[in-house]
Amino acid sequence: MRNIGEAARASGLTVSALRYYDGAGVLVPAVVDPVTGYRRYSADQIRAARLIAGLRRVGMPVAEIAEAVRDLGQPHAVRKRLDEHWARLESGLADARRELLRLHTLLDLEESPMTRVTLPAAELTAALAAVRFATTDPIPGSPFPGGVLFETGDGTLTLVATDRYRLAVATVPATIEGPPARQYLPLAFADELRLIGPGPLSLEIDPVSVRVEHAGRELRTQPLDVDFPDHRRLVSPGGEAGRRITVDPGELRELVTGAPEVRREHEGAEYPVTVLAVAPDGGLRLAAEAEWTADDTARVAVNREFLLQAVDAGGPGQLLLDLDGPVHPLTIRSAADDSRFSLLMPVRAGLS
Repeated sequence: MRNIGEAARASGLTVSALRYYDGAGVLVPAVVDPVTGYRRYSADQIRAARLIAGLRRVGMPVAEIAEAVRDLGQPHAVRKRLDEHWARLESGLADARRELLRLHTLLDLEESPMTRVTLPAAELTAALAAVRFATTDPIPGSPFPGGVLFETGDGTLTLVATDRYRLAVATVPATIEGPPARQYLPLAFADELRLIGPGPLSLEIDPVSVRVEHAGRELRTQPLDVDFPDHRRLVSPGGEAGRRITVDPGELRELVTGAPEVRREHEGAEYPVTVLAVAPDGGLRLAAEAEWTADDTARVAVNREFLLQAVDAGGPGQLLLDLDGPVHPLTIRSAADDSRFSLLMPVRAGLS
């Protein structure tokens, strides 16, 4: 039998720790003198105390230490508890590592104007597919060289593309860290992103570069120096001052492709035009060229090919067409998803 001081030296626990575990019922001394209160420990209790000392060092909760001491006669049960605690420690370490990396990222964002956007790659590629038709390869002298605007909002990433004659917008939810970002990225880079595979994607945007990380792969580009207009000023409320018509994409395509062509010329090249009007029943109809006059307020004419491309980009389901007159853009929206829409600039009657 050993007194409490000897038990402390033999086990690696302090005297105060032995008193604590006695009070907690984890390791009660074999003998306690009723007069002096002196505690005395057996050889088996010294073995248990050594186990307690080790479990304390690895942070096992007191309740589980008590269970391990109780099971000391069954080594396999104690080993099972050790393995479970080890797995819990490894999981906690992984969580701590992720949190520390996140904190490092936050500090990096505070030290630099970088913005980090995180979202599923599928969401980004779908948004790019919805706006890609509205921009073309760079044309010398054009104010909008081929590209796509990337703009962050409150928990969103918005993509905008335009070539002055049409404009497409798509917004997707995303995790945004850092200051607001607005950069016009080259079309070649956007097309490369459209081919990226599934999985989580991280987009880092700063004033001079953009970096994408996905599945161990890294893509980089530099923003284009373009004064991109605020697309929100071009968007009418829709359905208020103008006329909103619900159409089926397939029926609209069939209607447009089956109608006689109206042709106009621009910069030496001819293109087909579609003249849209409201039918007596409130639906959509195609107007003949003879009906299309400069002072007509009930019709709008648009480039036919642009219209068909916008219909395809609108996705499945019903579409909403906002006809706001001959001098306002035609707005095409998905009836089920208002986060994506297209604008087509009108063609004026009598003008090439």
